Amino acid sequence: MADHVYKIVELVGTSRTTIEDAVQNALTKASETIRSIRWFYVTETRGYVEEGRVGYWQVTIKLGFTIEE
Repeated sequence: MADHVYKIVELVGTSRTTIEDAVQNALTKASETIRSIRWFYVTETRGYVEEGRVGYWQVTIKLGFTIEE
């Protein structure tokens, strides 16, 4: 097994439905241009309020991907 080196990027995903969907939206978009995504962690969760209700969720994640050799 080879040792790995990772790069970390920070993203904010949003969703009108759930926190999990907000994370998935960020991962899906990132995977369009970043290869070898291996893990993520949530650093912040926020919500946008519209007319006294949750309008959408905002989730900040950091994701790690393997640097290619």
